[in-house]
Amino acid sequence: MNAFTRRGEVEGPAGRLSVAVDTIEGLPSRGLAVVCHPHPLHGGTMDNKVVQTVARALAQRGWRTVRFDYRGVRESAGAYDEGRGETEDALAVIAAHRVLGEPLVLGGFSFGGFVAANAATRLAEAERPQRLVLVGPSTENFTLPAVPADTLVIHGEHDEVVPLSATLDWARPQALPVVVVPGAGHFFHGQLPLLKSLVTRHFAE
Repeated sequence: MNAFTRRGEVEGPAGRLSVAVDTIEGLPSRGLAVVCHPHPLHGGTMDNKVVQTVARALAQRGWRTVRFDYRGVRESAGAYDEGRGETEDALAVIAAHRVLGEPLVLGGFSFGGFVAANAATRLAEAERPQRLVLVGPSTENFTLPAVPADTLVIHGEHDEVVPLSATLDWARPQALPVVVVPGAGHFFHGQLPLLKSLVTRHFAE
């Protein structure tokens, strides 16, 4: 089975947003997954290696996976909006790609984890994601909401951007497990195959 990526645009609140849809040929769709990228002021785009790894893992499990560039990133219209507008962008991408009643997964890396967690709280109860996947979420510089107990949180032991201690402090009051990858930094250099495996195993039938 071959991976297939289709690029295009959707209309966002601040103008057109660039998107990429990842699927695996021959797999029936389990639903829609949307993966949010790292901080746009620090080089974050939908083609970030961690974002692509999470997207491929979800596609491999049969999810039609959408990545997108926030407002002001590369060809997407608009300007950085401190997470508020980026959350609106995520909701616009979901609305543009989701079939009525279709299961949804929301994922995000770093700042994208903050965006994904916030977008989940903005959806009506019946439309909320079946699962959240947060990788190295920005728990130190942004206030993440509480998340469902079955959220997959993955963090590098030696994360140099978001300290592991910050994510544990956020997770502790929720009694939320955190999967710690020994020796990994924020960008999971040399550990991307393991990251992919953690996501695919989590979504095994």
